[in-house]
Amino acid sequence: MGTQSLIQHSEQISDEHIFRSKYPPVSVPDNLTLPEFVLQDAELYADKVAFVEAVSGKSYTYREVVRDTGRFAKALRSLGLKKGHVVIVVLPNIAEYGIVALGIMASGGVFSGANPASHASEIKKQAEAANAKLIVTNGPSYEKVKDLEIPVIVLGEERIESAMNWDDLLEAADRAGGATRCSKDEVVQTDLCALPFSSGTTGVSKGVMLTHRNLVANLCSTLFSVGQEMVGQVITLGLIPFFHIYGITGICCATLRNKGKVVMMNRFDLRTFLNALITQEITFAPIVPPIILALVKNPVVEEFDLSKLKLRAVMTAAAPLAPELLSTFENKFPGVQVQEAYGLTEHSCITLSHGDPIKGHANARKNSVGFILPNLEVKFIDPDTGKSLPKNTPGELCVRSQCVMQASNVANYKKVRVLQFVETIPKSPSGKIMRRLLKDKMIENMGNKTQFQS
Repeated sequence: MGTQSLIQHSEQISDEHIFRSKYPPVSVPDNLTLPEFVLQDAELYADKVAFVEAVSGKSYTYREVVRDTGRFAKALRSLGLKKGHVVIVVLPNIAEYGIVALGIMASGGVFSGANPASHASEIKKQAEAANAKLIVTNGPSYEKVKDLEIPVIVLGEERIESAMNWDDLLEAADRAGGATRCSKDEVVQTDLCALPFSSGTTGVSKGVMLTHRNLVANLCSTLFSVGQEMVGQVITLGLIPFFHIYGITGICCATLRNKGKVVMMNRFDLRTFLNALITQEITFAPIVPPIILALVKNPVVEEFDLSKLKLRAVMTAAAPLAPELLSTFENKFPGVQVQEAYGLTEHSCITLSHGDPIKGHANARKNSVGFILPNLEVKFIDPDTGKSLPKNTPGELCVRSQCVMQASNVANYKKVRVLQFVETIPKSPSGKIMRRLLKDKMIENMGNKTQFQS
């Protein structure tokens, strides 16, 4: 049956226009938590550096990441943290960040990153909304959380009398052996593991409830094009804040899963950025359009020998990349592939992206946000009528997959203002659906339209 007859047949059955990836589904393991999934086979790369700070050079190997993730999880349980309890992390991008987040998840807790640059009142709102039981921060940010009447763990050499010290806790966990006063509840994939806060489309920050399954499924779809030959080879720039879903899932967890190295930067400075690209031999840099603008316009770039770059690709998201800016960047950095992606906190991160042309996963055309990833279904709706729209018609994007956030019906999160999304795509505009307007963008390679199966 040809494409046209297939479309006509589909339209006779249903008014719905559902699009799926043109690539085959990928399997998602049923029995692994997120920490188990991303650290799987880490022992084979035990001496390889997992995290390194671009400025200080402080680093952790995979052996140390696995060890300290377990130590911190054990310490949290010994403090009485129970499954489902939220831990707010107020940290910049430092070498320990991934260990902190994975340790919280491994303990059964729920990681919730907060912007360390936020005003104390904003951090307080997040802690209260999430009913947080614990805060992890560092010395410079301690003043913002000290009055919240929540126990605080502080990283760094500074000892604060009214807070617990990170190093002391890990050492205490070692001394405790197998004895803890923690709950015996087993951590499973359906448990919540992350509560990032997102403004969504309303401008009011809301907690987004994500399970281990949500994030594992997103990584399986996002990394479908990464072959075994790339495992252990990629060096990723860790500049996007890890309190953001783009940072913690798309950079931290994705790189750990493929046993690459994350080069941590806690703020953007163009000279520091370029020096890190060259000295750390970064091959993949997830960034945002203003950084691309700086790379093509700022005269500081001319101070560096760009022939020393090992950079193979940049991924830009969070805002549109102007076509003329893309062309200028490609002319200045001819060996660097530019990938534009589109994602949602409410969808665990990346939703539309690119693949590896070597494997026949052709890159989407320029100035698009990529193609639909495996295991995902999308449709576009008219925001006024709620009706689904055919191919090449502007509208609001709806997505259905195993990555979609959970509804806020868990007792511990009664106070959290959460966008209510569903795992099926409703036919009525009165249903609350996951949707974002794609302005001036296109999705490449929509694939065949198929009948919606509820």
